[in-house]
Amino acid sequence: MDNIAPLRKRPLDIAIVAYFLFNILFITYFFDLEQIVIPDVSHFSYPVWPPPFLVNLSHWWGRTFDPLLLARPVWWRATIWIDVVLFGPFYLFGIYGFTKGKRWIRMPSVIYSTVMITNVTIILSEEIWGPHASPAILAVIGANASWVVFPILIIIRMWRDGEPFAKSKAETDE
Repeated sequence: MDNIAPLRKRPLDIAIVAYFLFNILFITYFFDLEQIVIPDVSHFSYPVWPPPFLVNLSHWWGRTFDPLLLARPVWWRATIWIDVVLFGPFYLFGIYGFTKGKRWIRMPSVIYSTVMITNVTIILSEEIWGPHASPAILAVIGANASWVVFPILIIIRMWRDGEPFAKSKAETDE
């Protein structure tokens, strides 16, 4: 469809695609996967994947800022499974859908965003008030901010217009 604005003219979509790339390339199948393949950080052997330096970085973050990451209660691990099994593939579809301006990505984006906001709200509530509260809450909130900010931006972006990727009237008249 030639009514689709090119990605270079959609700066918010460029930022959203960058967010999806960051998650698929650095978070989901590196840091989050580590929390599945190493269920007990007090007794483990380094897995084949992720690499040992990322395992060490993750454990350092947990010891320094985020005791919940090391405690790994069942509900926490459930959110990690959601990330690995559902969000990972969504990021690939999202990259394609936003890059190519595919209308079908609207509803999956809204669903993804609402689930992500729900998960992060629960996680941050534990980080602030729970038995595994962070000793450095501002660092943890800052580290998790993108998983609140971007889902809100995605909902706003997808909700406001039935044709979110269409050229503006000015672009169509050119």
